[in-house]
Amino acid sequence: MRPRGTRTREWFGLFVLLLAASATSTSLQVPVPGRGTSRPNAAPGEPALPPTLTPVFEFHSSFWMNLHHFLYHQARGLAASSPTDATGELHIQPVGAELTPVEAADWQCALDYYRAEFAGRDLVFSTDLVRIKNRLAELQNARDLQQSGLRPELVAVLERAAAVYRRHWWPAHDLQNRLWVAEAAALVERFGPPLAEKLAAVYQTPWPAGRIWVDVTLYAGRTGAYTSLDPLHVTLASAEPRNQGLAALEVLFHEASHALADRVRETIEQRFRARGSPIRRDLWHAILFYTTGEMVRRTLHEAGEQAYLPYAFRYGLYVRGWEQYLRLIEQYWKPYLDGRADFERALTRLVNAF
Repeated sequence: MRPRGTRTREWFGLFVLLLAASATSTSLQVPVPGRGTSRPNAAPGEPALPPTLTPVFEFHSSFWMNLHHFLYHQARGLAASSPTDATGELHIQPVGAELTPVEAADWQCALDYYRAEFAGRDLVFSTDLVRIKNRLAELQNARDLQQSGLRPELVAVLERAAAVYRRHWWPAHDLQNRLWVAEAAALVERFGPPLAEKLAAVYQTPWPAGRIWVDVTLYAGRTGAYTSLDPLHVTLASAEPRNQGLAALEVLFHEASHALADRVRETIEQRFRARGSPIRRDLWHAILFYTTGEMVRRTLHEAGEQAYLPYAFRYGLYVRGWEQYLRLIEQYWKPYLDGRADFERALTRLVNAF
């Protein structure tokens, strides 16, 4: 898939201009008929674009997904003047003082429900929260949730809170999401194709076919982004400081790489079982962080960006219990990334070093 010269640039420029003016429109797909972004079907008279390794992220800023994540965030008590807490989790200051008594009661009812039902659960590991998230993503901006199939009490809570959220928070949240997408889409357009090729080659797994669904919300859990599989569904926080600038590129491709890493995880587990040793179940994720960061760094370096520091190094992931992982990854996995070892041997030697 090749960029269509001036026409691609005109489309993208038009999109960015329309973005700031269309904050009341609640669903977002990037209409760029070029590389690395969501795009419409070929225009009449144009040939269909052939399938390639080009990554295609379909971005959505949808009402119900944002309301759900914002209620979860507020129910966890993460409202403060500082942008993050000691664990790095994002804080967002509520508008509470501007609510009418009726609105305050409706919003408090929703918060009470979310505190009781969801605040103590993890967005990634709670099957119920993943199911709710996937269903709300399908509904996007539906007028109501009566046909959603969700629990009646959850539907009642969300619909009661919807008018409050739409009046006080949603326009600003939607605009923030759209501005983030404009910057992220430009990065994917520029760097996405070579980066996707590198990652598919490393994991020896085809890049995910079709469009990768990305819901952009103001808040997306304590890590700022998370992914569920079957179907592949990325949720990413537009207000998260760790997701800004060039880091947006790494976060997107890290999350998408969850769909590529099965062979790494399975090989690690097999090698630990063969040794009769406890499985280091987060080792594959440490490898995922290192691999995405390194491939992003190399891709940016090839394009003249000399000083990119990968996410895991910038935010200290390897000084929070992963110090040994980093040492062994650099000793045994990096030679594979450099083309000096094969996949199986690299992981076998890495596991045997424990």
